Amino acid sequence: MSQPDDGFYRGDPPAHGPPPAYGPPPGYGPPPGWQPPPVYVVRRPTNSTAVLALVFAFVFPPVGLGLGVSARRQIRRTGEEGDGLALAGIVVGSIGTTVYALLFAVWLWALLTVVSFGP
Repeated sequence: MSQPDDGFYRGDPPAHGPPPAYGPPPGYGPPPGWQPPPVYVVRRPTNSTAVLALVFAFVFPPVGLGLGVSARRQIRRTGEEGDGLALAGIVVGSIGTTVYALLFAVWLWALLTVVSFGP
């Protein structure tokens, strides 16, 4: 039982074998035993002060802020990685230091109010 061709022309069969494989002409390949040199990926080290800046920004924000500023200076000078970590330490440290300062101001105001008017 034959299959209907649905009116599609699928082309004539090839007259000879598959097309030749293309490659470099003879005599132009690598010499025998040659291997490409190994590829080494060298990453710049991450600045440890930048890592500490981010950690201390959550633990004790004023220290994280100071370490972040110090780390950015070092990174500009040495070209190490970690600029984003230092910047995050500065931002989080600044926010935390501001919250600490506001809490201290409220505590001081409450203390002075209690001392002035009595309990």
